[in-house]
Amino acid sequence: MPRVVVHVMPKPEILDPQGKAVAAALPRLGFEGIASVRQGKRFELELEGPADEAAIARLREAAETLLSNPVIEDVVDIEVLGEGA
Repeated sequence: MPRVVVHVMPKPEILDPQGKAVAAALPRLGFEGIASVRQGKRFELELEGPADEAAIARLREAAETLLSNPVIEDVVDIEVLGEGA
């Protein structure tokens, strides 16, 4: 079965308090040189059939309807990892 990864991120104009907290913690832990952090969501889905254009289009519609909040988030990437990957 093909595995597909959907990446969802907050829209650029939306505040990201979790990303700010991580960015503030990194230097305290010795990780320097990171200017900013944005935290998003990753979904891994296994398709029942092939990952063709129609399946990806349906998946994008599902991602924009259910996996993300379209008011504050964008579906930024849908990545097909392949059969059994």
